[in-house]
Amino acid sequence: MRRAIRLIPDRVRDAARRPLSFDARMALAYFALIALLPLLAPSLGSGYLIVIGERAVIFAIAALSLELLIGAGGLVSFGHAAFLGVGAYAAGIAASHGLGTLSVALPAALAASAAFALATGAIAVRTHGVYFIMITLAFAQMAFFIATSLAPYGGDDGLSWPTRTTLFGRHVLKNETIFYYVSLALLIAAYVCLGRLMASRFGRVLRGLKDNETRMQALGFTPYPYRLSAYVIAGTLCGAAGFLLGNQAEFVSPAYMHWQRSGELIIMVLLGGTGTLYGPMFGALTFLLLEEVLSRLTEHWKVLLGPALVLLALFASGGIAGAVAAWRHEQGGLARMLRARSRFARRRLATGMVGPARGRWLGYPWLAHAAMPLRWVVGRARSRGQAAKGTLARLRRDLPALRQPELRNMLARWWRQ
Repeated sequence: MRRAIRLIPDRVRDAARRPLSFDARMALAYFALIALLPLLAPSLGSGYLIVIGERAVIFAIAALSLELLIGAGGLVSFGHAAFLGVGAYAAGIAASHGLGTLSVALPAALAASAAFALATGAIAVRTHGVYFIMITLAFAQMAFFIATSLAPYGGDDGLSWPTRTTLFGRHVLKNETIFYYVSLALLIAAYVCLGRLMASRFGRVLRGLKDNETRMQALGFTPYPYRLSAYVIAGTLCGAAGFLLGNQAEFVSPAYMHWQRSGELIIMVLLGGTGTLYGPMFGALTFLLLEEVLSRLTEHWKVLLGPALVLLALFASGGIAGAVAAWRHEQGGLARMLRARSRFARRRLATGMVGPARGRWLGYPWLAHAAMPLRWVVGRARSRGQAAKGTLARLRRDLPALRQPELRNMLARWWRQ
């Protein structure tokens, strides 16, 4: 046994001993929540929850691919849905010709998406900022109109699949539960691969190009091949999501490539929060749940979704991940304060600096912990009150200067303060 342990590389043993990051723990919570959904659906009496879960998992893969461009590369693609449609069309066309097996349809979807990403990315990644947004939008609209002109494959009406992709000649994916867990397995694989990619030298260079391109060029890194590689990887991964989306609906239409779908993918990433890998997954789930709930209230559900997104942009610019990070920061500060208070109470009890009556209160650390949030609120209110008193004192001091010549100087002094 000891000999077998010695054969394990030190790097693997260190990685196993290293505690999971907060990003990984949040991702595990998401995977656990999603994995339990098919088990809870029969007890809730609604098989439609599995369909919502399938769409959430599929769009989480697409959002993760877009996060590679936005979060790591700083490339906001407004045509990312084109890869979704290309992957779905490639698999659907293969299925319509009797080649709907997994060994043919999935490689066809990945190859078509990668080829489209390479052809368009060779031009698009040479631009920056709003020009990159517009050129990706233009390529996506070109793909959209090409799909509408494919009369042999449905044209504007879309293409119906004969059946879902077969595995070894068997229709195992027709079972919704099996298809659900296959999609979840692909999502976990995508998360792990992107996590390894972001932690590698390639990911660090990509983030460095986003932060300071000039400095990275001075260090000898050429931006073009790194950004093109990221663009192709993101497009291929989104093509895999398109393959799953086509299988889930057994249908594909040019609407998969429309710019509105690309906007929804961007909203999912921003709603979850950029800079993390768990954020886009939670963003996709939240967006689809909002869509489902609001659409039951009114036909014009986007009228309600728009103001909600505006409020999110104003008060939670970091999305779900940003709100969680802010909450952790506040909780961490409060926890440190509680621990300091507990140590102070024990020290005073040990040295006999307090009387028996007060010592009974300080002898229970949980009472001190329970009182600390109230003390924190009172302290904040007291500091605000002191600031208000200072403002009133300055106002009383400057009231005699309200004559015409002095008014402008007084307002300028208040503005500087």
